[in-house]
Amino acid sequence: MAIKHLRTLFASQLQPGQPARVCPGEVLSEPGGDYEGLHKQMKRLFNSKPGKKYGRFSEDIGESPFSAWLKDYLEDKQSFTSLTDRIFGQWQEFLNGSQEEHQGHLMLVHEALADGEVMYLLVLESDSALRFDGQQSLDTTDVLSLSRLNLAVRIELEDWQSDNAGENYLTLVHARGSGEPGELFIRLCGFTNQVDVEKETLTFMDAVEAFAKSSEPEEAGKIRARAYEFSKEQHALGEPVAIEALSGYLDEDQPQRFKEFASETAELPESGVLHPDHRKVKKLVRIAGSGGGMSVSFSSDLVNQAVYYDRDNDALTITRLPKALREQLQRYLESRDD
Repeated sequence: MAIKHLRTLFASQLQPGQPARVCPGEVLSEPGGDYEGLHKQMKRLFNSKPGKKYGRFSEDIGESPFSAWLKDYLEDKQSFTSLTDRIFGQWQEFLNGSQEEHQGHLMLVHEALADGEVMYLLVLESDSALRFDGQQSLDTTDVLSLSRLNLAVRIELEDWQSDNAGENYLTLVHARGSGEPGELFIRLCGFTNQVDVEKETLTFMDAVEAFAKSSEPEEAGKIRARAYEFSKEQHALGEPVAIEALSGYLDEDQPQRFKEFASETAELPESGVLHPDHRKVKKLVRIAGSGGGMSVSFSSDLVNQAVYYDRDNDALTITRLPKALREQLQRYLESRDD
């Protein structure tokens, strides 16, 4: 990882209707050290964040000039300093008109990776901490939160600038509860045309399930498990699922088999990329449910082997109980008998 440029802005709007207080930092080129460590942690939070949205820049440059400013910077028509001055200025204007309180650091990072360059725009939050001051009296101080990231966007610069620009080169973290500042952040980065993650999750799961059923019975469970493993790995990397790569992962001997099957049986996007929610994809390998004082979870491979469902009587029979569960039941029944 190598940060080419980084700059932060502290913005505070604690009295709606009054101008926001801002304090921009200096532009740092290849800062290394602690800055690399901080950015690495923010990327880890970004990648692990569930419910990310995918899209592209709005074509309304007047409403959202971020993409135009970024384009000028990448074409050397303006410096990183000028780019951030404009972004920070617009963020201040947005907060000036906000009716909700906000306080945090806006950080723009231009990063060069082995497989391309990316840009991150993140809102860093703070936590309160206790410390002893010089007089050994307890005092409170604010420190950057290394466990929370509620507003951030990643721009795949090469995907965006290529002649055949992808449909979804923006990845957005927009957590629930971010309120008006969250909506202002979306306006700031010009995010639009988000992917229907729920629909793509269903497409992914239906294609894998149909493929598993069409395979040999002893292979079906392995296919589901490998599909889930692949989607989980992609989620950890903060990347979507490419059907061609998944196909090769599911069957190394016939790497095109799943891709050809899915192309015929499912409505795949032209990009050949899906953005499934890895939490829901887990249903491929685990069956779970709770309610009425009961919580049940087991591997889907156990159906009709150690777990049997009677549809007519809506009854579940479980054999080969886990040792710990068996012992708890025995102790409970023995205590009732006493």
